[in-house]
Amino acid sequence: MTEEKTTWPYPPFQIVLVEPDIPPNTGNIARLCAATGSSLHLIEPLGFRLTNAAMKRAGLDYWDAVEVARHPNFDAYFDEIRPPRLWLFSTKGHRAYTDVTYRPGDALVFGSETRGLPESLLAAHPDRTLTIPMRRDHVRSLNLANAAAIVLYEALRQCR
Repeated sequence: MTEEKTTWPYPPFQIVLVEPDIPPNTGNIARLCAATGSSLHLIEPLGFRLTNAAMKRAGLDYWDAVEVARHPNFDAYFDEIRPPRLWLFSTKGHRAYTDVTYRPGDALVFGSETRGLPESLLAAHPDRTLTIPMRRDHVRSLNLANAAAIVLYEALRQCR
């Protein structure tokens, strides 16, 4: 069997985690970023130390393959990186993540596992807030790493 040659979009997508709480989710998302060439931006405060063994275990030996940046707050991230476009993901969004056209370099922004994205950020970007459809009578939200994977692979699909 021959391996299909994969071309990755340039510039790569950015995964932005605003105040993540659960180390294994961040580790799994780091692994996702390594697999796709995406950069990972962590917005403080973090609910763990980056040396946490559970996070390292989830990211396995892929940490060296990930471009990781820490930012003291979202404004600092935005001022430093100046992403071409932002897409915010929240259960409070009204448009599905599949209803937009992604472009290389887009920032895909996810909130903390326990609080989601800050209301002020959602209010500042209502036209950029999307959701992943799900049955709300059974769950409040999807796992953060699963949500990031769903959205990132849709963006990659569109850009290939």
